[in-house]
Amino acid sequence: MSRPVIAVIGATGAQGGGLVRAMLADPQRRFQPRALTRRPYSPAALALAKADVELRGADLDDVEALATAFAGAHGVFALTNFWEHLSPGTELAQAANIAAAAQRTGIKHVVWSTLEDTRQFAPLDDPRMPTLMGRYKVPHFDAKGEANEYFTRLGVPTTFLYTSFYWDNLIHFGMGPQRDASGNLMFTLPMDDRKLPGIAGADIGACAFGIFAEGTSLVGARVGIAGEHLTGAEMADALTHAVGEPVRHFAMPPEQYAKLGFPGADDLANMFQFKRDFNEAFCGLRSVERSRILNPGLMNFEQWLRRHRSALPIPPRAHRA
Repeated sequence: MSRPVIAVIGATGAQGGGLVRAMLADPQRRFQPRALTRRPYSPAALALAKADVELRGADLDDVEALATAFAGAHGVFALTNFWEHLSPGTELAQAANIAAAAQRTGIKHVVWSTLEDTRQFAPLDDPRMPTLMGRYKVPHFDAKGEANEYFTRLGVPTTFLYTSFYWDNLIHFGMGPQRDASGNLMFTLPMDDRKLPGIAGADIGACAFGIFAEGTSLVGARVGIAGEHLTGAEMADALTHAVGEPVRHFAMPPEQYAKLGFPGADDLANMFQFKRDFNEAFCGLRSVERSRILNPGLMNFEQWLRRHRSALPIPPRAHRA
């Protein structure tokens, strides 16, 4: 008897890749992974094909291609990547295409990787947080949260998976410790003394596997995941032990962070302010205990640091003449 197929959007990325690996590592082999990618002939995609993974070309901008890629599948792991184009409109259109294709092909269970629509907490006329692009507070959150309605309206059986801050951002997104003018390491987190729910990128996919493995009992549910909730000072302390050199936490004000000048700085500044100002609700949705039930191998920050210490881009000390 053939195994139910799970079509995985972003199968060569952090979240989707984690789900594919979890399905392949499952001793019961309950699901057959189908990797969806725009670049089916890339080395990463071809490596999946060698690992007993179905491979399908698909483009989130093409609803017909998505429907073809979903055909015959039991489930879909769905996500969009705001940072690829920095466009909430594109993200909304892609989510609408995913929902429409899932409805058309009769998908039994979608796990949609989403985030809060922060405008439900801080309306556009709230002066405490700048409005961006004319209609968003945190564009890369708000578009995903707004897109939840597409799945609900079309009656697509969906679990809404609320993710947390990727600790991998310390490696790939320039958020790791930097040296100040005196040469000391400093970790910037604009959240005062509030806790930040964080998670290993690969653990998101493993938690998604846990949702699919539970069956359709979680359809319609909001499931928040995190590996640990830590303050900036606690993260700096863990980094100190990991790198063997003192790391100081700098609680930069969000309005200062917004002026750092890199693409998306204002978006991220508002994100950190949202997590700070609405910390109880944000943390409350993201249960570490529930996440560990879904993914028994869930890492905390210390474990993640031990595994990835060599990849942390720690700036070298300046040599004095």
